[in-house]
Amino acid sequence: MLNKPVDVKDWIDNRPVSAYQWLILALCFLIVLFDGFDVAVMGFIAPSLMQEWGLSRAAFGPVMSAGMVGLAIGALTAGPYADRIGRKRVLLIAVTCFSLLTVACAFARNPIELAVLRLLTGVALGAALPNTTTLLSEYLPERSRSFLITVMFTGFNLGSGLGGFLAAWLIPNHGWHAVLLAGGILPLILLPLLWLLLPESARFLAARQAPSQRIAAALGKLGGRFAEGTRFTVSEPPLQHKAPVRMLFIERYRLGTLALWTTYFMGLVVIYLTMGWLPTLLRDAGLSIERAATITGLFQIGGTVGALVVGWIMDRQNPNRVIAIAYAFGGVCILSLGSMGLESSLLAVGVALAGFCMSGAQTGLNAFAPGYYPTEFRATGVSWMLGIGRFGGIFGSLIGGAILGFGFGVPVLFTVLGLPAFVAALAILANGHARRRAAQTLVAQ
Repeated sequence: MLNKPVDVKDWIDNRPVSAYQWLILALCFLIVLFDGFDVAVMGFIAPSLMQEWGLSRAAFGPVMSAGMVGLAIGALTAGPYADRIGRKRVLLIAVTCFSLLTVACAFARNPIELAVLRLLTGVALGAALPNTTTLLSEYLPERSRSFLITVMFTGFNLGSGLGGFLAAWLIPNHGWHAVLLAGGILPLILLPLLWLLLPESARFLAARQAPSQRIAAALGKLGGRFAEGTRFTVSEPPLQHKAPVRMLFIERYRLGTLALWTTYFMGLVVIYLTMGWLPTLLRDAGLSIERAATITGLFQIGGTVGALVVGWIMDRQNPNRVIAIAYAFGGVCILSLGSMGLESSLLAVGVALAGFCMSGAQTGLNAFAPGYYPTEFRATGVSWMLGIGRFGGIFGSLIGGAILGFGFGVPVLFTVLGLPAFVAALAILANGHARRRAAQTLVAQ
């Protein structure tokens, strides 16, 4: 008698979260933490580096922007490879590369060398984040997936914040080189644990029709016991094309893909505009550097709390609506900042609430996107959303300087900040419509 086939997703969804799944979450959290540290590290060392090399802000600009361009390239290229050769393999290559390249940055001799190295580092960093998201999402039960992925993403903010404290301690004693060495050596120490303990996605293996023994071994670490010869499946519609990027644009997924791209792009426009230019606005309004930094930091703190709250609600309500409401309230909060004035005692509260809503929605979108795509091109779908979104971050950084350069007032800037949040809210609702239409198509077939 043949054993009944085991659907990997259903099997994971119907079991409690095991100790091994918590271990996978912890390892992914550490990867994202080091990713956050390395993405933000240039901002921490920039003043010391520019002073030592005698560089102006304009001359140092290409070094800062190179990393951002690399992040976009890495996200756009890594996903299709992960859908062909596996999430774990691409992820380990990415961690190895960004670790070694960050160490190499410590030995750069001029801005050109550093810019090239930061571009390559950005490519590796951009490859790590979407594959961490995809791998973790494929090992979590649907009932708690959004919340646990947002828990993982808090590692990014924590890594960015810890980087500042580490830089404050290392630079006076050992110079800016030591910060880069720490940012590269620490993830290298983690790497052997990732090779030994991090599994390949069981859903990816089932979709690729890997040997059943390999899938059974992966699920066995979650507490599964399977008879010899058990067949493992993934309950997803059959796909006719093999190029992962092309699959994003077939009729079933085209509208939803464009909606996700628009949402993520607009969200990062707002976040990068706020984080990049709010300190300058506050200083120009007469606030001290310390107070300007503190108020801006509240955006990040509010965002960390908001991510956890939004993720928790997403597991209990319609995720499209939850994310849309968070974006819309974020837009309202940002518009209110322009009307209350930068000297208002409520400014700090408004900034924290804006961060709560905007970063909460943005992180929630990271948790939502893997569930929209099937296993065969899930990594491509997530990574291309992140890659396209990076251009929103670049655009947001550029238009903030243009608005301030033309002398527009604070209300105009906050209006520019608020409008993309409402566009993001509408776009994620469009994704919900596309998702329902795709489900109806499958039922009709």
